[in-house]
Amino acid sequence: MATLELRNVNKTYGAGLPDTLKNIELSIKDGEFLILVGPSGCGKSTLMNCIAGLETITGGAIMIGDQDVSGMSPKDRDIAMVFQSYALYPTMSVRENIEFGLKIRKMNQSAIDEEVTRVAKLLQIEHLLNRKPGQLSGGQQQRVAMGRALARRPKIYLFDEPLSNLDAKLRVEMRTEMKLMHQRLKTTTVYVTHDQIEAMTLGDKVAVMKDGIIQQFGTPKDIYTNPANLFVASFIGSPPMNFIPLRLQRKDGRLLALLDSGQARCELPMGMQDAGLEDREVILGLRPEQIMLAGNEPNGLPTIRAEVQVTEPTGPDTLVFVNLNDTKVCCRLAPDVAPQVGETLTLQFDPSKVLLFDAQSGERLGVAGQAPADTRAANVAQFKGR
Repeated sequence: MATLELRNVNKTYGAGLPDTLKNIELSIKDGEFLILVGPSGCGKSTLMNCIAGLETITGGAIMIGDQDVSGMSPKDRDIAMVFQSYALYPTMSVRENIEFGLKIRKMNQSAIDEEVTRVAKLLQIEHLLNRKPGQLSGGQQQRVAMGRALARRPKIYLFDEPLSNLDAKLRVEMRTEMKLMHQRLKTTTVYVTHDQIEAMTLGDKVAVMKDGIIQQFGTPKDIYTNPANLFVASFIGSPPMNFIPLRLQRKDGRLLALLDSGQARCELPMGMQDAGLEDREVILGLRPEQIMLAGNEPNGLPTIRAEVQVTEPTGPDTLVFVNLNDTKVCCRLAPDVAPQVGETLTLQFDPSKVLLFDAQSGERLGVAGQAPADTRAANVAQFKGR
């Protein structure tokens, strides 16, 4: 079994220096794909290096299966790693690059040939085996670097931002290839990235990191729909979540968030009864796709009229920006919706989808929320019928 468990892992580079990693706790099952995601300097690559044995932890334990590998050298951990730089030997052919690690392990040549053939077919690089790295494109070089790791058949694969040097189109293609590869191999994988799209599309589990601390660990859906704090909510999602500062008020026994567009006001009821939140400064969080165009028939949802400030057609969506509470707010509408700047739209919200965060700490406040519904198809008909 190649389960991976990190138990209270800490890392510091010397007395008096702040911890680079702080009390890291996470566990993934055999065959799961774990994403470590966060901004530059958050500690994700350091954590990857600690798992690989390239860095020594200063506290805690790293368990692969039922074995504590914290004190083991990298060669004894049965892992394979692919770095951001391809690190191919320029004077060796593709075949020789893939073979190199196998020869170091003293495998016989027939077994090596069989493994090279398997990996080349898996990555579709059979026609490149006799070329040198300098004769390959960036995407082809990345495939060779991955092939060198795949030939090892380790317990765990480690990928440290392997797609960051590729252009946007090739990154999308390679992302799909990596997911297909993992589905075929079913090998435990840890993948470091700063790209939240890669995190959401590739991972079975995602650990969002900041300042050496795991802010939230869970499935991509959990992290997207139920972020633990403002940082996670802002980092995960494209376009990002809207954050609207306001004070909660109570009216007729209900806790309300008041939205003002300059043209109209909206009372948004909150699914909370905590009297301690009354007149409290909070941040209201709302995903762009959770702001809908109001239809011709009333449905009981709160509405507000707001003037269009900017429109950004993206192809699959139209991003429309309005001002609420003197804050720029993005609405993600259907591609056929094409309002003009200065036009007034009637928007509506589902209060059950609204999140609240403490304005001081950034921590999530207890609000009942459901997974966001994709309302863009309905927005087309609503826009055309208004």
